[in-house]
Amino acid sequence: MTDQTYCDRLVQDTPFLTGHGRLSEQQVDKIILQLNRYYPQILTNKEAEKFRNPKASLRVRLCDLLSHLQRSGERDCQEFYRALYIHAQPLHSCLPSRHALQNSDCTQLDSGSQSGELSDRDPKGLPGTRRVLGFSPVIIDRHVSRYLLAFLADDLGGL
Repeated sequence: MTDQTYCDRLVQDTPFLTGHGRLSEQQVDKIILQLNRYYPQILTNKEAEKFRNPKASLRVRLCDLLSHLQRSGERDCQEFYRALYIHAQPLHSCLPSRHALQNSDCTQLDSGSQSGELSDRDPKGLPGTRRVLGFSPVIIDRHVSRYLLAFLADDLGGL
């Protein structure tokens, strides 16, 4: 399902994210602070204080935060995923929705690595094409860009 929205993904990922021991208190605090400091229109100071309240359990605060973001809309959910990637990259790579985004040309993302691998179904390929071994998101100024680095497996000859 490549047409899945960030809100849909958050609904799918919430049980995983709120599972025991998935996110630490420090990671959740960093995500909340990022959403509050960089995007105060997503989380106001009052909302950030509510979601960081140590009197409530971490799981309850995280569930409340995720519900708030789902009600807030697509952009807010997208910024949550950006913050999650920055502050909990290994967990981000294991999200159920990330595995649902794969298509028939890609193998499942390896949860232990930071790059995915593409399968090579036709070893001959089309003339003039190169075999792609993997890809990795490029991080620029703490934000994930929309560019991918591709690693090629051909002899580049005279280059």
